[in-house]
Amino acid sequence: MNRLKDATSPYLLQHAGNPVDWYPWGADAFAEAHRRNVPILLSVGYAACHWCHVMAHESFEDPQTAELMNRLFVNVKVDREERPDVDAVYMDATQAMTGQGGWPMTVFITPEGHPFYCGTYFPRPRFQALLQGVFQAWTNEREQVEAQGQQVVDALTSRGPALAGDAPPTGEQLAAAVEALRGSYDSIHGGFGGAPKFPPSMALEFLLRNAAAGGTGLGMAAQTLRAMASGGMYDQLGGGFARYSVDDRWIVPHFEKMLYDNALLARVYAHWWRLTGDSLGRRIALETCDWMLRDLGTAQGGLASALDADSEGVEGRFYAWTPAQLVDVLGEQDAAYAMELFEVTAEGTFEHGSSVLQLAIDPDDPETFRLLRDPAAAQAYGRIRTTLLAAREERVPPARDDKVVAAWNGLAIAALAECGALFERPDLIAAASRVAGLLGSLHLSDGRLVRTSRDGVAGANAGVLEDYADVAEGLLALHAVTGDPAHVRVAGELLDTVLAHFADGSGGFFDTADDAEALFRRPQDPTDNATPSGQFAAAGALVSYAALTGSAVHRDAATAALAPAGLLAERHARFAGWGLAVAEAHRAGPVEIAVVGPADDERTRALHRTALLAASPGAVVSAGEPGTGVPLLAGRGLVGGAPAAYVCRDFACRLPVTTPEELIGQLQTP
Repeated sequence: MNRLKDATSPYLLQHAGNPVDWYPWGADAFAEAHRRNVPILLSVGYAACHWCHVMAHESFEDPQTAELMNRLFVNVKVDREERPDVDAVYMDATQAMTGQGGWPMTVFITPEGHPFYCGTYFPRPRFQALLQGVFQAWTNEREQVEAQGQQVVDALTSRGPALAGDAPPTGEQLAAAVEALRGSYDSIHGGFGGAPKFPPSMALEFLLRNAAAGGTGLGMAAQTLRAMASGGMYDQLGGGFARYSVDDRWIVPHFEKMLYDNALLARVYAHWWRLTGDSLGRRIALETCDWMLRDLGTAQGGLASALDADSEGVEGRFYAWTPAQLVDVLGEQDAAYAMELFEVTAEGTFEHGSSVLQLAIDPDDPETFRLLRDPAAAQAYGRIRTTLLAAREERVPPARDDKVVAAWNGLAIAALAECGALFERPDLIAAASRVAGLLGSLHLSDGRLVRTSRDGVAGANAGVLEDYADVAEGLLALHAVTGDPAHVRVAGELLDTVLAHFADGSGGFFDTADDAEALFRRPQDPTDNATPSGQFAAAGALVSYAALTGSAVHRDAATAALAPAGLLAERHARFAGWGLAVAEAHRAGPVEIAVVGPADDERTRALHRTALLAASPGAVVSAGEPGTGVPLLAGRGLVGGAPAAYVCRDFACRLPVTTPEELIGQLQTP
C-alpha cells in the first residue's frame, strides 16, 4: 500500500514508489506493530541526504530486501526535518548505543517505541543479514530484546534536565570562550578542528560580536570567512555554500546546499562587513542572498529547504569541471584564464580528473589580481563567470527539497532584511517581507506554528522551539529595518507561546511543547548543532523583544535561558556560539536605538541607516513615529521639529541627537 503518496515531505514522496510497505510516523504504524507482534524498523533521513539516496537505491528499491522488510517488520519512514523531535530522541539512542550518528538513521524499536538496535547506513548484503538477525533475536530472545530497549530508555530518561547555570556568561567567561575557540582553531586553513569541516556560523557570530565589544577573536573570524569564501565549499559561479567540506582546506564540499546554512552565513558575512568594511563580506553576503531567492524561492513567497548533492545520480556532477569542459565552453584563451582563476588542474581536486572551483582572489579588490600570472585574467573574470554559469544551467540540476520549514525561513528573514538594509537592496527587504507574510498566513494560527508547508499547503506537524524562536528573531530583525510594529506584535505572540508551553520550570526550555506528541523522552538540548539551539535562539529573541517593549518578564526569561552558555564557554564554546553571541548582546544592554520621525523624511532615513550600521553587539533598532505601538518609541519626540535618535539602555536614554555624526558619537561612547 502506498501510504506516503499524500505526504507533504519530498523525502517521504521519494519513497512513495518503493516496494517497501512504508508507514509514516503515527498511531497506525504502532497499532499495526502491536497487531502483528513485530518490531518497527524506523528509517530517518532527509531529501538532500546523499547516503540516504544510496541506501534507498541499494535496499529500499530492491524487491528482495523489501520482501524481508515487509514480512518481518512494520516499516516507518520519517523526514528528520519535519519531525526533529523524533529524530532527536532516536539519534540520542543511536549515539548512545553505537558511539556515532548520522543519516540515514536505522533504528529497530519495540511496538512501545523503545529502541533496541541502532545504526546508520548499511550496504545491502549487511542490511539483509541484519534484518534476519534482528527478527530472529526478537523471536527467540524476546525478553532480552525488550529489556535492552527498556534499559536504553531508562538511561536516556534518567539524565535529568539539560545544563542549568546560575547566570549568563560574565565578561571573563566570554573572554575564556574566545581562548577556548583559539585552542581548536586551525591557524593555517581557518575553522575549528579537522576534516570534515562544517561552517561554524554561530561561533563566528560570537567572535564578531565579541570583537565589536573589544575582544580579540576578529582574526580567527576573518581568516575563516575568507577561507570558506575562497574554497570549493562556496559555489563560485552561482553563490551559496555547501553543507560542509570533506577536507580541512574547504576545497571539496559535500555538495548539498541547505537554506539554514546560507541564511546564517549571509548574515555573518554582512556583520563582518559592518564591523570591518571588508568588500569580500559584502560580495558573499549578497551573492548568497541572491542564490537563496533564485534557487530556493517558492511560488508562494517562501524559501525551499535544500538542494540535493546529486544530479543524474552522481554527487557533485552539476558543480565540477574538467579542463576539457572549460575549453569547450570558453575557448582556449579564456579557459586558460579560468583554470588559473578557479584552480582547475589536469589532475583535478575532485573525482575522475574534475575540479571544484575555488577563487583565491577577491574580484572587488584590484590589488589581489597582482597574484595572477596573467593580469588579463582579471579583466576576463566577469565574462568567464557569466559564461560558465550560463553553461552550467544547461546541465541537469540537483533535485530540490521544496518544503518550507518555519525555523529556517525565520533565519532567512533576518538575513535578507539586514543585507537589504546594509547594502541598500530594497528587493531583499521586500523578499524578507514576503517570507514573513507566508509564515503569518499559512504557518501561524492563534499563536501556534506548524513546522512545514509545501505548495501552499500547511503540514500537520507542530512547530518546535526553534521554529518559534527563529521566526520571532526574523520578525524582530525585519522590524528593525522596516519599522512595521506588526512584526513586534507577532514576535511577542510567538515568544509568549514559548514561555507558556516550552518552559522546563528551571529557566530553560524543552524543544517540544507541553501539548506535543509524547515520545519516550521529551527532547531538550541547549547546545548548537547545524543551527542555533532552540534555547539560545529563544534567548536571543527574548533579549531583543524585551529591549523593544521594556518587558521585564521576557528579559528575565532571556537571562535564565542564557545561563548554560556560561557553563559551556570554557570547554565547549564551539557548541554554544549562539548563546555566547546573545550573551554579548545581553551584556551590552543591549543598546536600544529609537529613531523618531516621518519615514519619508531624508533626515529620518539617514539616522535610521546610521543606527543599523551600529556595530554594537545585538543592538536593537526601532524607527517610526510616537504612538505607532512600539513602546521604545513612546514618549520620544522630534527635536525642534527635526527627526531625532535616542540611544538607550533599559529604556533610560541619553539626550536625543539629530545628525548621523552625533549618533555615531553616542554609539562609540560607553
